[in-house]
Amino acid sequence: MTAERSFGGTGRPSDAEDFDAFYAACAGRVVGHVYTLTGNRTEAEDAVAEAFTRAWQHWPEVRDADSPEAWVRRVATRIAVSSWRKAFNRVRAHRRAAVDHSVPGLTEDHVALLQALQRLGVNERRAVVLHHLNDLSVADVAAEMGKPVGTIKTYLARGRRAMAGLLDEAHQEEASHG
Repeated sequence: MTAERSFGGTGRPSDAEDFDAFYAACAGRVVGHVYTLTGNRTEAEDAVAEAFTRAWQHWPEVRDADSPEAWVRRVATRIAVSSWRKAFNRVRAHRRAAVDHSVPGLTEDHVALLQALQRLGVNERRAVVLHHLNDLSVADVAAEMGKPVGTIKTYLARGRRAMAGLLDEAHQEEASHG
């Protein structure tokens, strides 16, 4: 997005300039977050684009939120989940399919991590991604997910336990083939 400079004599940047700066600062992180949740970069980019469109439509409220980035991340996550529900059969087939190995920069460890994340429940996966990959505190994860801190701790414990088992299986399979 490009913004015209319209200070209107106030000396303040316009809403468009504020929004453009916000978008530039966090769009990549939000796409990375949703991609990690969905395992599909195109779906992630579509959900994030829609979330930023909604953020622009509600910019005065979003700008004044405690964390505008969390607002966009939450909306993008909801859009992605809605997409999952609308296309359940496609997502189910995707989960069974191997991760696209043509994406540059993916190592076997990255592929194993993404495949393991896809096998977690939605709440556990979201909590693990927010806490361990986005470096949010447990309290921040609880606020973003709208759940009590104790529930988030349970999601994290279950998610880590499941991930450990899944990654250990992947490592054993790799060792037996290699």
